[in-house]
Amino acid sequence: MKHIIRNFFLGVLLIFSVVAMSTTCKKVATQVNKQDDAAASGDVSLWLTKGDQSVLLQKQNVNLTFGTKSNHYSTITVDTAQTFQTIDGFGYTLTGASAYLINHMSAANRDALLRELFANDSSSISISYLRVSIGSSDLNTSVFSYDDMPAGQTDVNLQNFSLAPDQTDLIPVLKLILAINPNIKILGSPWSPPAWMKSNGSTIGGSLLTQYYGVYANYFVKYIQGMKAQGITIDAITPQNEPLNPNNNPSLYMTAIQQDSFIRYNLGPTFQANNISTKIILYDHNCDHPEYPTSILDNASTRPFVDGSAFHLYAGDISALTTVHNAYPSKNLYFTEQYTASNGNFGNDLKWSVKNVVIGSMRNWSRNALEWNLANDPTYSMHTPGGCTTCKGALTINGNSVSRNVSYYIIAHASKFVPAGSVRINSNIAGSFYNAAFKTPSGKKVLIVENDGHSSQNFNIAFNGKWITTSLPAGAVGTYVW
Repeated sequence: MKHIIRNFFLGVLLIFSVVAMSTTCKKVATQVNKQDDAAASGDVSLWLTKGDQSVLLQKQNVNLTFGTKSNHYSTITVDTAQTFQTIDGFGYTLTGASAYLINHMSAANRDALLRELFANDSSSISISYLRVSIGSSDLNTSVFSYDDMPAGQTDVNLQNFSLAPDQTDLIPVLKLILAINPNIKILGSPWSPPAWMKSNGSTIGGSLLTQYYGVYANYFVKYIQGMKAQGITIDAITPQNEPLNPNNNPSLYMTAIQQDSFIRYNLGPTFQANNISTKIILYDHNCDHPEYPTSILDNASTRPFVDGSAFHLYAGDISALTTVHNAYPSKNLYFTEQYTASNGNFGNDLKWSVKNVVIGSMRNWSRNALEWNLANDPTYSMHTPGGCTTCKGALTINGNSVSRNVSYYIIAHASKFVPAGSVRINSNIAGSFYNAAFKTPSGKKVLIVENDGHSSQNFNIAFNGKWITTSLPAGAVGTYVW
């Protein structure tokens, strides 16, 4: 009997020992797995988009840990000691069509989309800069200004000025965006003044008549004050979108001499007299005419009213921004528009636009980078007579259905990781790897890289005397964060 009792207790002890050992092993295994997970995460995270669309802004499960093992690959060296411009943000133009499409979604779908676009959290692409048209752009369904009059009539006291055409869609959507991101910067650009102010009395082309320069300056003041009354702060304006393109609907032809005179004698002093702090930004057109803004900045009487100059890249080279910076380094640079076409190729558009619009503008002193329209409908039907019929938005919206297009990813590779207040830091171009580097307000380093070559290649990213080795497929874009 004693043997039976002793054997029973020994068996119980053995069972407890096995259970204890099993628990210990599980704890050890869990700790090892955690260590493995930590090791796999590395020092640097990589978010990738491929030109063939097989990977779209996806975080990669790769181990990128800084070390000193030598190799023969080309190296991008990131240096926080050398700093350049502060970044205002990345984004799009919220056109009238874009606002209409968003505003006509169901409340739940609209809210989810706006949070995906504008919230400051890990689930969003965190757009931080928007451009809007002052009056209609060519991506509204009709042409309007805020003070249209019957043919032959004028309104020099702007008694009929009203933001009503934008109070149905644009202003409500802006209010929803500001509720999500109160700090987003908004730039306003007119496509045309009211037709009665123009030499040809038309919404297309023509010039601003000199007798209405003062009236038009007051028009801008009323716009800024009217938007402010709606809770919308206009951070900056340009006097004219694409002043050397009189062929759009709406549009206006405005030479550099005319813009200089308008700002010097009317717009600048009128802003001062009305305590308007909204920035005045010159030009807002292609990189093939950097002499347009520099000729205005050459005038010592106009220069104090001007914050900087804005560019598009349908012609010329992005280095034009540096040309203007070198002439007037105290004045800011902005990149305010580039479109992708309905008949474009995703891979080609991704490669070209990230290289030029995002990386190119940043390496040439721009404080922002904006693609063109935020959204289009499936048939590209929402435009003025003669307006753009091929302008593909970042999104295609069909009721409550949303498709994300190439410019969504072009901007997201920057906007998601480089918030306003970041500073561009030094990095070199290494072989076919075009890149721009930033330090965020929280101290993170961000490197946006585009492989402009024709094959997948390895390369190094060096920082503080150590480096990681990584690779990108041809035409791919990677954003590296550490």
